Amino acid sequence: MLAKLVAEIPPGLLYEPKWDGFRAIVERDGDAVELYSRNGKPMARYFPDVVAAIKRDLPAKCVLDGEIVVVGPSGRLDFFALQLRVHPAASRVDRLAKETPASFIAFDCLDDPALPFVERRAALEALALTPPLHVTPLTDDETVARDWFERYEGAGLDGVIAKDGALPYRPGVRAMFKVKHQRTVDCIVCGYRLHKVHKDGIGSLLLGLRQDGEGPSWAGEVGGLVPIGATASFPLARRRELLTELRPLEIPRSEHPWGEFVEQAGNRWNPAREAQFVALSPSRVIEVRYDHMDGGFFRHPATFLRWRPDRDAESCGFAQLERPVGFEFAEIIR
Repeated sequence: MLAKLVAEIPPGLLYEPKWDGFRAIVERDGDAVELYSRNGKPMARYFPDVVAAIKRDLPAKCVLDGEIVVVGPSGRLDFFALQLRVHPAASRVDRLAKETPASFIAFDCLDDPALPFVERRAALEALALTPPLHVTPLTDDETVARDWFERYEGAGLDGVIAKDGALPYRPGVRAMFKVKHQRTVDCIVCGYRLHKVHKDGIGSLLLGLRQDGEGPSWAGEVGGLVPIGATASFPLARRRELLTELRPLEIPRSEHPWGEFVEQAGNRWNPAREAQFVALSPSRVIEVRYDHMDGGFFRHPATFLRWRPDRDAESCGFAQLERPVGFEFAEIIR
């Protein structure tokens, strides 16, 4: 079951924190345990620690919907560490299971998906789960949900989910609602990639900020240009116009402040795609909307809002970003 993005918390529903991890379906049938991603890919081999906990705590036949997360040393969710858990080498998988253990946060019991959510939730709460298995918090109080939305971002959560307690589970239908943080930031346009299909147009703009002492620890010395992500929200006609507009700003990659940084430190992006990076003189500024930052990078591609010809690129640093008050995972989950 999926969620529709809305701007405000809808009244009169049931509310849960929105976790920033891998959505997963857990299926146990005796000793056989599987974890399936949202698109149906098996994931159990990457999370032997979670599988062991499932065999320990869950009934012999059980189906749960939930989220796999990794909690970092700071007590916040660490999506980058979670991504690293998906590795082809079994030895690396076993090592990471010890170094960055994962947790599974259950938010639905699908043993009988035709039941209304309130009854499925009761069945979920009846399970004797112990860490690293958890049941997500739930409230019917909109004021509490708003408090979660405003405060818990500091633990790495990225919003609130709202559900109708009377609904059955509806796979593939956007029958829930999600409210996510939306913020804006002025970024420096540092380069672009061509569109994967329409080579006569821009695929995405690569964005950066100046290290002003407020950036992440890996961002280097003050004054440096730091990659933070990309935006790709343009209609096709505009992609073609942008290619023409930006070509006068193209410079050799060897002259770009990033140098080889994109291939090395910038691999929160796809390294193969960064070979297609076209360097631009870092002089133009755009305003984008984003929902969440993780380790100094946009968690999702940002949405283009407007060009900022009035803004000096040298002044675009991390200090303009709103910083949520820190919370630890353990303060939210039980």
